[in-house]
Parts: sequence; structure tokens; C-alpha cells
Amino acid sequence: MEIETEVLDCMNDIIKKVVKKEYNRLYRVKNKEKENERQRLNYIKNKEKIKERVRLYRLTDNGIKNRRINDWKRRGLICEDVDELYNTYCRTAYCDNCKVELTYDKITTSTTKCMDHDHSTGLFRNILCNLCNTKRR
Repeated sequence: MEIETEVLDCMNDIIKKVVKKEYNRLYRVKNKEKENERQRLNYIKNKEKIKERVRLYRLTDNGIKNRRINDWKRRGLICEDVDELYNTYCRTAYCDNCKVELTYDKITTSTTKCMDHDHSTGLFRNILCNLCNTKRR
């Protein structure tokens, strides 16, 4: 009897959470302008905190990974498993074509690590140095 009561209480909690979540979703849809204004005012009020939080996130491993993957997608790279591709990118230390040691700096040099992809299909080909990548296009 006690176990049944615990199970029912647990189910009730789950149902309450689902109902509340749906209620909140419908409220946001129904009051879109009001919610947008609330968010805009919150941003204005906390602009500096938000900017600092974003700046700190961009320095984390996840922030770097997400920014790099988004950059690849923006440039037209298509890949089914971007997490595996990112791990391969991080592990690669030498150009697949000329075997020069790859670097990653803010300033692009001939040895800067690049993701080579077919520009017509968008499919990934190799991880190359910038020099080999520009020759291959």
C-alpha cells in the first residue's frame, strides 16, 4: 500500500510538471509581445553581466568547440557527426598532404590548421595546412 502511494505521488509530481510546462508554453505564445518586452528590458538592465557571461563562456572548451563548429557550418562544411570531426580536428597535429606541423594562431600563416571540404558538395575531405588548402581549391 505504501509503495502504491509513493508511485502515485511521483506520477502526480510528473503530471504537475508537464501541465505547468505546457501552461507556460501557451502563455508565452499567447503573450508574445509582452514576453519580448520583458526579455528586452531584462537585457537592458543586465547588459554588462550578460556580456561578461558570454565572454567567459567563449573561453571555455564548450564555447570554443561550439564557435568553431558553427564557423564550419557557416562556411559550408557538411558532416553527419560533427563531434567526432571536432575531436579528429583537435587530435590532428600534421597536415594530411605535406606532413608539416600544424599551428593555430589568431593570425593565419601557411601552417595554420584548416578544414578542407568540397565547395560544391560541402563534404569534409582532410585537415590540411593553409598552404595546401589554398592550392587544392
